Amino acid sequence: MRRAIALAASPGVPLHPNPRVGCVLLAGDGTVVGEGFHHGAGTPHAEVEALAMAGDRARGATAVVTLEPCNHTGRTGPCAEALIAAGVDRVIAAQRDPNPQASGGLETLRAAGIETDAGLLADEAAELNRAWTFAHRHGRPFVTWKFATTLDGRSAASDGSSRWVSSLPARRDTHVLRGLCDTMLVGTTTVEVDDPHLTVRGEDDQPLGVQPLRVVMGKRELPAGRRVFDDAAETVHLRTRDPELALRTLYAEHDRHHVFLEGGPTLAAAFLKAGLVDEVITYIAPMLLGNGTSAVGPLGIGSIDDALRLEIVDTTVVGKGTEANVRLVLRPVQQED
Repeated sequence: MRRAIALAASPGVPLHPNPRVGCVLLAGDGTVVGEGFHHGAGTPHAEVEALAMAGDRARGATAVVTLEPCNHTGRTGPCAEALIAAGVDRVIAAQRDPNPQASGGLETLRAAGIETDAGLLADEAAELNRAWTFAHRHGRPFVTWKFATTLDGRSAASDGSSRWVSSLPARRDTHVLRGLCDTMLVGTTTVEVDDPHLTVRGEDDQPLGVQPLRVVMGKRELPAGRRVFDDAAETVHLRTRDPELALRTLYAEHDRHHVFLEGGPTLAAAFLKAGLVDEVITYIAPMLLGNGTSAVGPLGIGSIDDALRLEIVDTTVVGKGTEANVRLVLRPVQQED
């Protein structure tokens, strides 16, 4: 199973829209006769690739796979049926499939007389597809709120200027994190005031790889000339101020699993008050403003006892010298993993 997990995590495999999956086929004496991994949407699934490598040696083999074999026909056929046709004797899956459209593969295998087991290294397998798993379990995307702040919690100076609170190394680091998500989300005010491009760019400031969906949330009409409406990536305007409705729309209608929230303090407060922030990433710059825009709007908290408490998951210094920022990764203590 650890080999299957390593295969699933092979470099270059897209993080979305499909899960990363690895498979190893073992003969009766424990010899590896086939292995494979899913290379992305529209390509053969891990089980099919492993079966192709094994050929006739798949008959009587044990399939060890990181995710329950799919049970539906999409761009490719159901892996459960492929395993049955190949004549495998046993299937061991780490994680059960949380996607109701594809689950049920183990039941199909058992009905065909194939021995099945599930749960081996399930947590490690689920971590491979953290946002994908979360989205299918909760019916909405996983939300990462990212912001930059000074030591005294300001995201902009009193004159409104905010470029640049974070350093150049921190901004480049942000683009790496953007590339791990499938959706960039901001509010209409951010589009009006900052005119962000909301793309993933390399050190040469040119677009890099497959771009996330750009989403603007809010009812206000926006000028067509804003950069977020260019052809660098797809953009959707969700005409709502309801964070829960926005997330469920992104999941149900756009197949989105991981939102990177980069809006201003008002939008951030709306998501926080709704309990819809699952991870916080902040870049803290070694500067003081003493006044200006707070990093987050009012949360309706009047007492220290009611504070929204966060657990620090990771701390990293990004950059050196005067260009150094501290990147904190946190998660709300009350939130589900």
